[in-house]
Amino acid sequence: MNGINQLFSLKGKVSVVTGALGLIGKHHCFALSEAGSNVVVADIFEEECNLLAQELPTESIGVYLDVTDRDSIHNLVKIVLGKFGKIDVLVNNAAINDMFENPISAGELSKFENYPLEMWQKSIDVNLTGVFLCSQIIGKEMAKRKSGSIINIASTYGMVAPDQSLYEKPDGTQDFYKSPSYPATKSAVINLTRFLASYWGKDNVRVNTLSPGGVENNQDEFFIKNYSKKTMLGRMAKPDDYKGAIVFLASDASAYMTGANLVVDGGWTAW
Repeated sequence: MNGINQLFSLKGKVSVVTGALGLIGKHHCFALSEAGSNVVVADIFEEECNLLAQELPTESIGVYLDVTDRDSIHNLVKIVLGKFGKIDVLVNNAAINDMFENPISAGELSKFENYPLEMWQKSIDVNLTGVFLCSQIIGKEMAKRKSGSIINIASTYGMVAPDQSLYEKPDGTQDFYKSPSYPATKSAVINLTRFLASYWGKDNVRVNTLSPGGVENNQDEFFIKNYSKKTMLGRMAKPDDYKGAIVFLASDASAYMTGANLVVDGGWTAW
């Protein structure tokens, strides 16, 4: 019987984090490394990936990765297997949230009636197809070894609809609406997780979802206040509030857990 420290240890493991340069992606990397894993910092800015990898406490590497490009994923696998010989953990963290080039027009373009098809398609390509491709290619390697943990990052908005009133200013005006593509893709990720868990269960590849709540990141004061009121803990998440959940899902502490959606949202979806 393993002791609790051993259950949570990732020593000797190799973890790939996609979208590693994002707000919580960096904290995922540190969490896995602090638990003992070698980390592959994967994102579209290779130099920044290398710099972050050098900051981690374990031997880690930065790799360029475009999750929408099959060849890019195959190249990452080749590099990682050449360096470490295996991949134990995949964190499908890469995703996009809509950014409108012109803030003045964002209020109109973000409305569902006007939402551009190109933005819808781009979100599907990164948030959903990216998870599909990375899981298909990297999960195949895990299945060969009969061992692995895939962690798909979804969102509370994958379970419930966006509350558009959060974006309403104190004067009653609204310059932004949460778009349809983010909740649509994140809810799809949750059910893709269930499919993969069922498909690869026989190969001892566990697949789970982590659904985080909103992270405070220099948003407008009115938004932070509105959001915080909707959580039971009365605040938005800090970027490092998900480190424990990532290590849990990656490690043997969750060895009997697959096909699940771990919700860490300060109570947002519980009432």
